[in-house]
Amino acid sequence: MAHHSDPTNNPPASQPDPELQALAREVFDLARRGDATMLAAVIQKGVPPNLRNERGDSLLMLASYHGHVDAVRTLLEQGADANLRNDAGQTPIAGAAFKGFDNVIETLLAHGADVEGASPDGRTALMIAAMFNRTAIVDLLLAHGADPHARDANGVSAADAAARMGAADTQARLKALGA
Repeated sequence: MAHHSDPTNNPPASQPDPELQALAREVFDLARRGDATMLAAVIQKGVPPNLRNERGDSLLMLASYHGHVDAVRTLLEQGADANLRNDAGQTPIAGAAFKGFDNVIETLLAHGADVEGASPDGRTALMIAAMFNRTAIVDLLLAHGADPHARDANGVSAADAAARMGAADTQARLKALGA
């Protein structure tokens, strides 16, 4: 069947193709589910490794936030940007710190993620981990050079954030470092 351009059959340029939107949703679901094999396959077929959804979340952000280390590794090996921020300015390492996925953070760091991963308000992955009393992640980030003295836009440090949230273990750990 010959394909010709008939303006009455094509959606306006400003309207995304519904079939393409459905396909994109399926690809984002692969990242949420952590299907590393299928993610590799669709990227090899031409899906951009840094594809982003309507909130600016990349495939890597979704895989990181949902704790799928194999999918994270696959996406990074397929060319995903470890530091690509979503529309809120959050990085995959911050998402993984928030959720408590140290193995995802290790993988992101091994592939060039910025250990600070600060959001626009200056909040770093270390501050997020400290707030939620994630001592293993605090130790991991510090071992990779996270700045325990960094402060967010409101002047709050990781130790301050831990104190505000009642995260005694991480607060004590950071105070021991003089932070």
